[in-house]
Amino acid sequence: MSTVPHGRTPAIRLRPRSTVAIALAVVASGIAFCWPLFVSSHSALSSNSSAPLILGLLLPVVLAVVLFEISEGGLDPKAVAMLGVLSAVGAALRPLGAGTAGLETVFFLIVLAGRVFGAGFGFVLGATTLFGSALITGGVGPWLPYQMIGAALVGLLAGLLPPLRGRWEVLLLATYGAVAGLLYGVLLNLSFWPYTLGETTQLSFVPGAPVTENLHHFLVFSFTTSLGWDLGRGLTNFVLILVTGPAILATLRRAARKASFS
Repeated sequence: MSTVPHGRTPAIRLRPRSTVAIALAVVASGIAFCWPLFVSSHSALSSNSSAPLILGLLLPVVLAVVLFEISEGGLDPKAVAMLGVLSAVGAALRPLGAGTAGLETVFFLIVLAGRVFGAGFGFVLGATTLFGSALITGGVGPWLPYQMIGAALVGLLAGLLPPLRGRWEVLLLATYGAVAGLLYGVLLNLSFWPYTLGETTQLSFVPGAPVTENLHHFLVFSFTTSLGWDLGRGLTNFVLILVTGPAILATLRRAARKASFS
């Protein structure tokens, strides 16, 4: 059995090219989300209302490249099976919360699985879970690629958290889940904020304005429109991980030992 220190079992081992592909995906997703803060007034993006759609179409291409690079080195069939099972469970759990009042019942499993099976597995699981849940709930639209890459980043970072065990590990994961829930909402807000308010309000996106000005507009916009939902998501993640974390971590680690991923 191949394990790594502190009880982690990388179900998907990342080769150098896979690692580079994920790094580029992180950079590309950062551009897709944060471009309103840095774009100039002369850029085509600043005056093109279809910019979110264009960038949204590029994100699946980025995800496809990452998945291809990961699978190119050969995936353990047991890792694929585990990925399928957890993606299906996560997709089935999401409608239970459906984002009502910020209650999201999908991210806690992505965090816990990313912790046990590694960053590469967490990245793929986040993307496939959101894709599967969108098919179940009819939530397919231009927002889906942003949701997929956002969830993939949540799973990726969960696999990179520092090593702890016992109650401190659960507390670390619960705290991370709360922060990730908030940041996920912020990223999703960035994806549609430039074209939500038009150009007439004090919270609107101003092409070419200083970063501090647009950032101030955006933070006030997020605070007044979605903070309640984002706090609800973060709190849901914190509570679910704190309550179910010990049992789920033990179950996933037991499954990893029996699978003996190669």
